[in-house]
Amino acid sequence: MDCCKTMHQSWIFPTTILCIYGFFSTMRPSEPFLTPYLTGPDKNLTLNEVSNHMFPVWTYSYLVLLFPVFVLTDYLRYKPIIILQGVSFLVTWLLLLFAQGLLAMQVVEFFYGLVTATEVAYYSYIYSVVSVEHYQKVTSYCRSITLVAYTAASVLGQLLVSLANVSYFSLNVITMASVSLAFVFTFFLPMPQKSMFFHKKSGVETPQGSPDKDVVALEMPSNGSSPAFQEDGIIPESSAQSGRQPESRSADIQPRSLVLKVFLQWCQDLKECYLTKHLLFWSIWWASSTAGYNQVVNYVQLLWDHKAPSQSSPVYNGAVEAVATFGGAMAAFAVGYVKINWDLLGELALGIFSALDAGSLFLMHFTNNIWVCYAGFLIFKSGYMLLITIAVFQIAVNLSMERYALVFGVNTFMALVIQTIMTLIVVDSRGLSLHIDIQFLIYGTYFFVIAGIFIVRSIYIIYSTKCKKEKIATITNPDSNEATPEECNQSTKL
Repeated sequence: MDCCKTMHQSWIFPTTILCIYGFFSTMRPSEPFLTPYLTGPDKNLTLNEVSNHMFPVWTYSYLVLLFPVFVLTDYLRYKPIIILQGVSFLVTWLLLLFAQGLLAMQVVEFFYGLVTATEVAYYSYIYSVVSVEHYQKVTSYCRSITLVAYTAASVLGQLLVSLANVSYFSLNVITMASVSLAFVFTFFLPMPQKSMFFHKKSGVETPQGSPDKDVVALEMPSNGSSPAFQEDGIIPESSAQSGRQPESRSADIQPRSLVLKVFLQWCQDLKECYLTKHLLFWSIWWASSTAGYNQVVNYVQLLWDHKAPSQSSPVYNGAVEAVATFGGAMAAFAVGYVKINWDLLGELALGIFSALDAGSLFLMHFTNNIWVCYAGFLIFKSGYMLLITIAVFQIAVNLSMERYALVFGVNTFMALVIQTIMTLIVVDSRGLSLHIDIQFLIYGTYFFVIAGIFIVRSIYIIYSTKCKKEKIATITNPDSNEATPEECNQSTKL
C-alpha cells in the first residue's frame, strides 16, 4: 500500500497517465482528411456549406466557452475538465460518424469548440500535482507527446489512404477508438489538492531564490499589501512584527467572495504585466498572428480541395500535415540554440517572418499547382511555430507561473476575438461569404500588415538604441563627431 501511495504521489505516475491521455487524444488519423470526408459521399456537404456554415461554429463556440472553462478549470482543479474534454471527444466523433445533415455537423463543431476550450486543463493540470523542480521536464514531456502523436496520426492516415485504400469513414472509426481509450485514462489521473488560483496552498511550493518568485516580488507594490503576497505564503513585514499570521485561504472565505478576490487580483496582475511595453507588443503579435494562424489552419483543407478536388485527385493532406508539423518542431527546437539579443532584434524577427508568412499565403492564393500550395503551407506553419516559440519565451521569461497563465489566457482570448471578427466578416454567410481562394488573399494581406507594423517598430527600436549609445559616447568623449544628445532626444520622442 505504501509503495502504491508513493508511486501515485510522485511526479512520474501523473505525468505518465497525462502523456498517455495526450497521445491517444491527439492520435486522430482522420483529422487531415476532414474536408474530403465531409464533401464526399459519407456526408454530401458542399464546400460552401462547410466553409461558410459549418466551420464558423467552431470559432464562435470556442470564443464563448473559453473564459468560463478557464475559470472552472482552476476552480474544479483540472481533472473534471479533462474528463469533460474526453466526453466532448466522444460526442464529437459519434456525431461525425453517424449523424447526417448540416445542422448535425454544426453541433459537431460546437462540441469540438468545447474540446479546444478545455485544452487549458491538459496543459495546466500537471503543475498542480508535481513540484516546481520538475516543471521544465514535465512540460517538455506533455507538449512533445502531442506533437509526436499528431505527426504519427498524419503519417498513419496518409499510409492507410494511399497504400491500403482505407475509406475516410474507417479513419474516423480508428480516431473514435483512440479518443475512447484516451477517455478511459482520464479516470486514472490523481485528483489535485491545489490549483493555481483558487486552491493555492500556503508554504513554499517555489524554491527560495526562484527567478519567478523574485520577479513577482519586484513587480508587486512595495507596501506588501497585495493579496498575492498572502496567497504565496509570504507574510507582510507589518504582520510579522505584530505577531499576526496571515489569514487562512480555507473554508472561512465564501465561494462568491473568493471568486471576486481572485478576479480583482487577476485585473491587478494583468494591468502590471501589460504596462510593460516589451510584453505588450509581443502579446499583440501573439494574439493577432494566432488569430490568422488558426484561420489558415482551419480552412486550408478547403483550399486544397478547391485546387485539387479530393473526389478526382490523390489526397496527400496527411503527409503535408506531418511534414509541416515536423518542420515547425525543428524550427521551434532551433530557437533554443540561436544566440540573439531578442530585446533589440526580436521584433525585427517578428516582422521579417510575418512577411514570409504573408508571402507564403499569397503564393497559396495565386498558384493553381497543388504541390506549390502544399509548399506554401509548409513555409507558413514552420514560420509561425518558430515565432510563437520565441514569443512564448519572451513573455514567460520574466513572469511567475500564475501571471504567465493569465497572460496566456488573455492573449488566447484576444486571438479568438480577432478570429471571430475575421470569420464573421470574411467567411460567414451573414458576412461577405467570400470564396475560399479570396479568403487566403485576405489572410495574406492581414499578415502583410502585421509584418509592416513590426518592421517599422523594430527600425525605431534599433535607431533609438543606436542614438542612446551615441549619446553616452558623446558624454564620455566630447570631441567625438557622433550625433548630438539633442538629435538623439528628438529621435527617441517619435
